[in-house]
Amino acid sequence: MSKAVLDSSTTTRRHDPERLQRFPTIPEDRSSRAVRYLSAAARLSLGWIFLWAFLDKVFGWGRATAAGKGWIDGGSPTAGFLGNATAGPFKGVYGAIAGAGWADALFMLGLLGIGAALMLGVAMRVASAAGALLLVLMWTAVLPPETNPFMDDHLVYALFLGVLCLTHAGRTLGLGRRWEQLALVRRFPALA
Repeated sequence: MSKAVLDSSTTTRRHDPERLQRFPTIPEDRSSRAVRYLSAAARLSLGWIFLWAFLDKVFGWGRATAAGKGWIDGGSPTAGFLGNATAGPFKGVYGAIAGAGWADALFMLGLLGIGAALMLGVAMRVASAAGALLLVLMWTAVLPPETNPFMDDHLVYALFLGVLCLTHAGRTLGLGRRWEQLALVRRFPALA
């Protein structure tokens, strides 16, 4: 690197023309572009799964949560599943917290936060880690799965959240690039 660039207060290493010539931008090929957009579509799909679960449990729109049994109607988002659908070695643990106010609040906050972050493409590391944790916990609630000795959709979704995080899926069709430029996120990269 030239001495003038090192001494200049207005030119940074990132904007050094000599460096740009040495490290040219590689054009994106079709498969890379396809992977970016498929990852973004998968991110939006998983985000919608979490967000829909939140909305249905809050309002009781008659899908997974019966009409009139939503959280706003006094229903418990965790009582039905944790109290009745759990099986296996953790049944007692989950049965004990089913319907607890703190469990309802944490579960709903998780669904909303993960769903919103995935839909917007922001905080992908936090959303992916939190989503994977929630999904693995839900997997442990139904051990063993009905149709397979150990694998079910919860684990597949959890693994895929890791892929979405590692491929920076929030940058395509999302606000990920802008989010990553925020001072707070630059200072604490775990928020990226």
